[in-house]
Amino acid sequence: MSDTFGVDVSIGPYSGRIHPDYHTPDILKAAGDCAALLRRPSCRILDASRNRIGAVTLSLGADRTVDVVIKEFRTEGVDKLKSLFRASKARRAWRGSLALVKAGLGTPLPIGYLEKRTGSFLGQNYFLNEYISDVAEIRVLFRELSSDALVQLLEELAGFLSRCAEAGIDHRDLSDGNILVRKSPDGQNQFFLLDTNRIYLTDKIGTLRGIKNLIRLGIPKHHQKTFLARYLHRTAVSGWLWTWYRLNKSGYTNYVAIKRTLGLRKIAQKLKIQ
Repeated sequence: MSDTFGVDVSIGPYSGRIHPDYHTPDILKAAGDCAALLRRPSCRILDASRNRIGAVTLSLGADRTVDVVIKEFRTEGVDKLKSLFRASKARRAWRGSLALVKAGLGTPLPIGYLEKRTGSFLGQNYFLNEYISDVAEIRVLFRELSSDALVQLLEELAGFLSRCAEAGIDHRDLSDGNILVRKSPDGQNQFFLLDTNRIYLTDKIGTLRGIKNLIRLGIPKHHQKTFLARYLHRTAVSGWLWTWYRLNKSGYTNYVAIKRTLGLRKIAQKLKIQ
């Protein structure tokens, strides 16, 4: 699959692409007004902080339905200027999800993206994907799993993230809230990556870059060395690589603490620079 996968669509002021399996009259009609879908009384709002995200059931025709997650990306301030020379976040989310699907790595199946432009300036843009059930955010499991189950989870997570790196999938916001987990019938953990607009595709992710990508994860401290070794396919982590990980993780933790103390996110939102 490439960025050109899917069916080109033009619905009113919106253009984008739709997965061939979802290129149906009912889906096209509903997707033509995503804002209205997010206002439906039956729509369950999952997040309304930075971007609005809702889950809604849509008809596929012939008495079939699908549960869809709609993510509305707000474009204002600096983001409007960036839109002059960058693809929309919705299109980047579509591209990142397709890369994961092509590599056989877990993510909710992308249904499509739509964007509206006035001249060269980007306006509303939406990304749609399948809703997946029976999953938990990995941060919840970090807190609640027993010791043995946690060890299994971390071993399988390290392997999954290592395969992502080997596939050239560089997720720049690899945080606990962006990884969902579901237990498969055979007892293995299945992982699903979210926030795919933050994915960059590259031929090779170097060791230092790969390690730095892990610092947002809330791996329990006494498991961090073994997790890092498993990610790197090594029996042990060298002192230099362990120092690199700890320095970057400490720096990130301090940065987040300062942002919360000063309320920088709220300031940035008011100034429309985030």
